[in-house]
Amino acid sequence: MRRRTLLASISAAAMVLGATTAASAQDVIRLGAAAPKTGPLAGGADVTHWPAVRLWVHQVNERGGLQLADGPAMVELIEYDDQTNPQQAIQAAQRMATQDQVDFMVAPYSTGLNLAAAPIFNQLGYPQITGTNVTNQQPELAANFPGMFFVLGRTGGMAEDTAQVLVDLRDAGEIGNRVALVNVADAFGIEMVGISRGVLEENGFEIVYETSYPLGTQDLAPVIDGARAAEPDAFIAWSYPGDTFALTDQAIVQNFAPSVFFTAVATAFPSYYGRFGEAAEGVMGMGGVNPDDPRFQEFASAHEELAGQGPDYWASAATYATLEILGQAIEATGSRDRAVVMEYLQDRSNSYDTVLGPVEFNENNDNERYWTVGQWQDGVFRGVAARGREGVSEIVLKDGWE
Repeated sequence: MRRRTLLASISAAAMVLGATTAASAQDVIRLGAAAPKTGPLAGGADVTHWPAVRLWVHQVNERGGLQLADGPAMVELIEYDDQTNPQQAIQAAQRMATQDQVDFMVAPYSTGLNLAAAPIFNQLGYPQITGTNVTNQQPELAANFPGMFFVLGRTGGMAEDTAQVLVDLRDAGEIGNRVALVNVADAFGIEMVGISRGVLEENGFEIVYETSYPLGTQDLAPVIDGARAAEPDAFIAWSYPGDTFALTDQAIVQNFAPSVFFTAVATAFPSYYGRFGEAAEGVMGMGGVNPDDPRFQEFASAHEELAGQGPDYWASAATYATLEILGQAIEATGSRDRAVVMEYLQDRSNSYDTVLGPVEFNENNDNERYWTVGQWQDGVFRGVAARGREGVSEIVLKDGWE
């Protein structure tokens, strides 16, 4: 965790600062970021988190920095690997605040790491604008940690809309009532499966198979074997990146092809389609975007140019939006003072123009516009269900793995 890397664009920024007269610490805003570079969630962070963070820093510095009352300030990015370890995430935040003396910090990656780090962000007085944290605990978290903000949405909305997709398909005579339900056994998976189980049962679905597995599980063949034996009409997995790929692999190997095949985090990754190709057609997952929105297209193009890979079709844009929000709050106040910026963020009358569209926070620091369900269609992961977002696509029923 001691190793830190500075973005290449920061070196260029330092050259700019060196060329100016009377350059001082006031010419730089130090931004700390700790997220997985190793551990079970490193692959997901490498797609969703790190490229979006680095892109925002790069673009801000390219346009001359953040505009403060006393002049422009370039952004210096300080990175740490939290090793997908909650304790390391906490220690990294402490180190960035006390040793690196960063002005602001990027929220961690994933629901679990955000929940673990929330008390230390709050204690140290740093805004925690989360782009990869989905939870129904937002009212309680906002009450306990008023500097914690939520952009990606609520688990309840995700679970309810996923169930509604099944309800609509069943009512249209496309599927039956039998559902297999599995989850990764961490904060995210446990909460999601609990909510979705209740919503599905309330809507008359029969859970014919249910199981969970530890984070980092390598062999998921038994999970697919059990689900296949139950002969469900729909398979729903509240999964993380490694398991999303492994579950799909095993489903193809075992020719387990229910009419609805849903995996959660990483289904929206371009690498998912890169791995499975046409077999991915019709697969559903969490989130989505409107890929026809010019704002997303501009973001995706810049992301690929800088990172050498496209963003995912869900939380990449949300992560980038959290930094757009932070940057707009800093510039609106003209201040690097965290307390001043925090007060601005907590003012419910303020709105932010982001790659996601407009973002406003309610009394629970929750943005109520978000994507809930997406589906691979013709090589693009399109949003097929959303709360308050435009550009929702029609659902196409999956027809095997061919």
